[in-house]
Amino acid sequence: MAKLSIAVLALITQSVVGLTGSFSGNQLQCTTSNQSNLNMKLYDWKRREADESAINDVENFEFTLDNIKPAPGSRKRFTRKGRGISAGQGATCGFGMRGQKARSGRPTRPGFEGGQQPLYRRLPKFVGRPTGPGHEKTIYNTIKLSELNGAAEGSTVNFDSLFETKATTKSKYSIHKIVGGTELTAKGLTVQAHAFTKSAREAIEASGGKCELLKATTGEVIAA
Repeated sequence: MAKLSIAVLALITQSVVGLTGSFSGNQLQCTTSNQSNLNMKLYDWKRREADESAINDVENFEFTLDNIKPAPGSRKRFTRKGRGISAGQGATCGFGMRGQKARSGRPTRPGFEGGQQPLYRRLPKFVGRPTGPGHEKTIYNTIKLSELNGAAEGSTVNFDSLFETKATTKSKYSIHKIVGGTELTAKGLTVQAHAFTKSAREAIEASGGKCELLKATTGEVIAA
């Protein structure tokens, strides 16, 4: 009886070893086949089967406004919200179950911290530098020094004259600032603007010119 049980145990052990070996071999084979068939999927379905060998030859291809296009996968389709729970952003659209932040419109004003002392009131203040709601920094239309190079020597230059000669483009801001960073080749210019950077003023005065500040409201020259 003992010999029979030992023989049965040996037979079961051999069968288990055989099954383990075959399973590991199949698993290895599946992994290898999956790795060999791996390929990148494009999000843009219209370009998956397109032949773009010509546009990929960067050295010999000329890019123009009618053939330039974003790289495949760089512009993913936007998420459609409120179109069912299977989409991942259905029903509440990621805003949760009710509450102030789930309502339409902005829930609180910028800088509000729920009633506690906000950051712009906790920080120390600088004299002449107001902060907090209602105070905004002045935004200028910047004019580079290189845009002044086309002006005649000894002439008066401002934004209107530069715009008429097409040296600069139109701006949505009504106040203008001359900034440095580029080379000034024109000589003896009288430049009129609402503000000048330190480097721009030094470059204009070094070339024999002068800077005249303008009023932000009337555009008149401020007497030095």
